[in-house]
Order: sequence, then C-alpha cells, then structure tokens
Amino acid sequence: MFHMHGHDHSHGEAGHHHGASVRAGNRRRLLLTLILAAGYMVAEFVGGWLTNSLALLADAGHMLSDVAALALSWFAVWIAERPSDSRRTYGYYRAEILAALVNGATLIAISLMIFYEAFRRFGHPPEVQGGMMMAIAIGGLVVNVASLFILGGGGHENLNVRGAWLHVATDALGSVGAIVAGVFIWLLGWNWVDPVASLLIGLLVIHSSWRLLRESVSVLMESAPRGIDVDEVRGALLDAEGVRAVHDLHIWTITSGMPALSVHVVTDEPAGSMQLLGRLRALLHERFEIDHVTIQIEPEDFAERGACV
Repeated sequence: MFHMHGHDHSHGEAGHHHGASVRAGNRRRLLLTLILAAGYMVAEFVGGWLTNSLALLADAGHMLSDVAALALSWFAVWIAERPSDSRRTYGYYRAEILAALVNGATLIAISLMIFYEAFRRFGHPPEVQGGMMMAIAIGGLVVNVASLFILGGGGHENLNVRGAWLHVATDALGSVGAIVAGVFIWLLGWNWVDPVASLLIGLLVIHSSWRLLRESVSVLMESAPRGIDVDEVRGALLDAEGVRAVHDLHIWTITSGMPALSVHVVTDEPAGSMQLLGRLRALLHERFEIDHVTIQIEPEDFAERGACV
C-alpha cells in the first residue's frame, strides 16, 4: 500500500519568524494608539458634558469603544504569540480573528445607541456650545490622525489591526462631523445640526464595520481566503506534471495572512512522489503564496485497495 503525506515546513520557519516580528510591531503600534485614545477620551467626555453636545458625546462614546477595541486587539496580538500545545495545535492565532469580530459587533452596537439618542433629541434640540464643541473636536481629530498614522504601518492584511484602524478611522470622521456641526451651531445657532451629525457618524460606523464582521465570520467558518480562487488552485495542481487527479482540496485561513491547504493528489508515478511533492510545494508557494500545506500523494489504484497504512 502506498500512502504518503507531505507537510511544507521549508518556507514555514521563515514565515513564522517574519510573522512574529510583524506581530511584535503591531503590538507596539496598538499600545501607543491605546494610550493616545484613552487620554483624549476623557477630554471628550468632559467636553461633551460641558457643551451639552450629543455629537461630541457620540464621538467620545466611539472613542471609548476605541479604547476597549485597542486593548482587546493588543491582548489578541499578545496571546497569538503563545506557542501551540497538545490541545491547541494551531496555537492561539484565532484570538486575533475573535478580537476583530468583537470589534465589529461593538461598533454596530454603539451606532444603534447613537441613533436612539439622536432621534430622541430631534423633537427638542438642546442648546449646544458650538465654539467649545468645535475646539474639542479639533483636538480629537488631531489625536485620531496621529493614531491612524501609527496603525497604518501594521498593514491591512491583519484583520485584528484593521479592526482597530477602522475604529480610529470612523472616530476621525466623527470628529470631522462634530467640527462641522460646531461651526453651524456657533455661527448660526442651528442646534438641530448636532443630532444630524451624530446620525451621520453612526451610519459611517456601521458602513465601516460590516466588511470587518463579514471577513471575520468568513475566517471562523473556514471559508476560502479572500483573493484565492479554489478552482484556479485545483486547475494548477491538475496541470502539474505527474498529477492525474485531485480530490479533497480544502483551503482556509488560520489567521490573517496565514492561508492553509490540504489536498489528496493521485499520481501514476509513485516512484517519483518525492519529486512531485517538491514541485507541488513550490507551485503553491510561488503562484498562490500558500506555505502551510498538507499533501497526500496516492497511486491511481489507492481507492481500490481500500486501506491506509
């Protein structure tokens, strides 16, 4: 009976060290952004209370979610570095995806709370101190832009870091909305602009969080990674020299930027299976950037023999 598995570790070790370096950089970025957000969150809450501005309080509430999201993202990056064990053979990589999922869900929950309060205020818009509101919102925008610059170096391939980046980006847009509302209130006395601005902030938050939620669920459901066409991979394997058939092909994502593949490959050249295994590894690495692979090589009559050694 001929039965052979191939696991690709040739590129895996280099990828592991590179991934650890990237995660360490992401952890530093998240921590610095967390400190900035927490510091200004207090200022925005106090400012929103003093100016009676819902848009500013909505922005501060979103910044509170930023602080929680950044703390969660930082923790997820930290725990993802823990080594695998006999129970969690993939390690803790999925913690980053769970953090991204929680971040997306909290963004939507905060938006719904903003909508409720905005509609409540439409009937009787309270008086808002537009000048102070505008000044505080400008400070928040400066902090958010600095945070976006810091997190931008983490790349958007990592769903966890992208979730944190989206929190800050929508908060920056919220600051812009609060600034615009502050100008109208300060110059024209249009207090109704405040709940309108908060509604727009909420819509922006929901729009930005939906894709994050969708991609996080896709990873947890073991869907094929975004950007990889399973049929194209199957066709490339079938076109490889020595391959007669391909079955049980599965491609999924362990965590952001770490696709994995398992496949059974039928060949009529069992004597050259080691060479075939090497060619298939190289093909998957060079054409699809998939390094974490498990390939089972089977002779053409494997199914008829009906047993595995």
